[in-house]
Amino acid sequence: MPSTFDQILKQGMEASPQQVALFKKNATLSYIDLWQMVEQLAVRLSTDKESPITNEPHCGERVAVYLPKQFESVASLFAISLANQVFVPINPLLKAAQVGYIMENCQVSTLITSLARYKQLKDTLAQLPSLKRIILTDSNDQELPEGCLKWEKELTIARQQLEDTQENSSITDSNAPIDVEIETSAEQDSSTRIAAILYTSGSTGQPKGVVLSHQNLVEGAKSVSAYLNNVSSDRLLAVLPFSFDYGLSQLTTAFLSRASVVLLEYLLPRDVINAVEKYQISGLAAVPPLWLQLADLEWPEAAQTSLRYMTNSGGAMPTAALTLLKKQLPKSDFYLMYGLTEAFRSTYLEPEQLAERPESMGQAIPNATILVINDQGEHAKANEEGELVHLGVHVSLGYWQNEAKTQQKFRPLPDTMHAQYGSEKAVWSGDRVRKDEQGYLYFIGRNDDMIKCSGYRISPAEIEEVIYQHPSIKEVSAIGVPDPKLGQAILLVLVPQKTNPEAGFDEKTLRQYCRQQLPNFMQPKHIELINSLPRNPNGKINRQLLAQKYTAK
Repeated sequence: MPSTFDQILKQGMEASPQQVALFKKNATLSYIDLWQMVEQLAVRLSTDKESPITNEPHCGERVAVYLPKQFESVASLFAISLANQVFVPINPLLKAAQVGYIMENCQVSTLITSLARYKQLKDTLAQLPSLKRIILTDSNDQELPEGCLKWEKELTIARQQLEDTQENSSITDSNAPIDVEIETSAEQDSSTRIAAILYTSGSTGQPKGVVLSHQNLVEGAKSVSAYLNNVSSDRLLAVLPFSFDYGLSQLTTAFLSRASVVLLEYLLPRDVINAVEKYQISGLAAVPPLWLQLADLEWPEAAQTSLRYMTNSGGAMPTAALTLLKKQLPKSDFYLMYGLTEAFRSTYLEPEQLAERPESMGQAIPNATILVINDQGEHAKANEEGELVHLGVHVSLGYWQNEAKTQQKFRPLPDTMHAQYGSEKAVWSGDRVRKDEQGYLYFIGRNDDMIKCSGYRISPAEIEEVIYQHPSIKEVSAIGVPDPKLGQAILLVLVPQKTNPEAGFDEKTLRQYCRQQLPNFMQPKHIELINSLPRNPNGKINRQLLAQKYTAK
């Protein structure tokens, strides 16, 4: 089995060199062609000895990839790993100021991007002293900006270098660094050697860089591909950004299984369904806002036949949308999953359990230990609320150069639990959950999202699940806003269901429905209608932005 991120691809290449690794529109790239591109770029990334190396233990240079989903972006991630450096995928939806912050925060030495994106970033990049090299994937010699390198030319130079030297055997051995003078390489185990830094969306304050080891990435791929039963005949549709661990997982789980990945930048939800039909997709991963849109559309027979499974993470899946999807796609298994970037993936619900417990987060994924710890620091009893705590091989290394926040989130279990679980650091998720008598977990809410109304702690998700059942509502977010009598009052921010004209929105009718379905202390005091809920760059509803907007009113 692989021990590093790049070995995931190498192993697939060695077993099935001619298998298609990537689809993009009408083009394909085989495992062997992708690996050769990775090797060549790794040679060029390893030639610059003057780029800054942090004194952070077990860490090489940081290389940022600011591209949409394309062959070059995938090759870059694996080449950076093969060169014993650290990849920093930047969400292509981010703007210059956000990109600049990330690159400055982790002292990026090399940026791989396109000419158009470089032009947007030019002034920002000039302010980054750590940046020593820029590689553009699509510029020709006439328009190549001064100081930038051309992707194709760099690969051509690397091919010549490989042909001219007898010492190139190390390039195909990803256990050793490639002509790179970095001490932190083969002698380190994969649990401490840094592979990547993924930046959270930063809905409040600046984003934090979550530091992932090679072990985190490899073990995550092994766990997910095992319970999804991925095989080489699978085709996974990649619609999520690679800067999102859930999106990056489409690459690692597919390549570990020698499957194929279809890269898609979509404009409309219908584009996703069309891609499922065109490429005969067998696995589709999405977040709740996209599933809500897909549930309203008709799926052609060809898509229904090919789609073996669907997965949800990044938020609770509304039962109403799940019911619609299952009705349209009766042959497809649906996996409800829960995770956090700091520990990749924590739980999943087996498809056969959906009918019995559709609101459950499921149980621990393979090789993860998941605990529910109450406010007294003890194991929560059945159906008692507590905090979800994750420990084991999926726990990341912490936040990049942010020791204070690392200590808040990553800390040992209570002393009374050390005898059973040891004293290693765990991720304290901040998510409130409960576990039923059979060991299945249920999400209650986040510590920082809970609404405190009339002395009650109220989960927004609990309210939202009820509102989603009303036929006039397409999307909803429940938030708490300051109230002099209640402490916090419940505000519903709603997107009406315009595709259902027979069930037009009427506030009086909705309030009557709430009185029938919700207890008095959960009744909304305020209702706001908007055209669409704000999203963060990973496609999740930005609840913090809503709270800031309506709290300021």
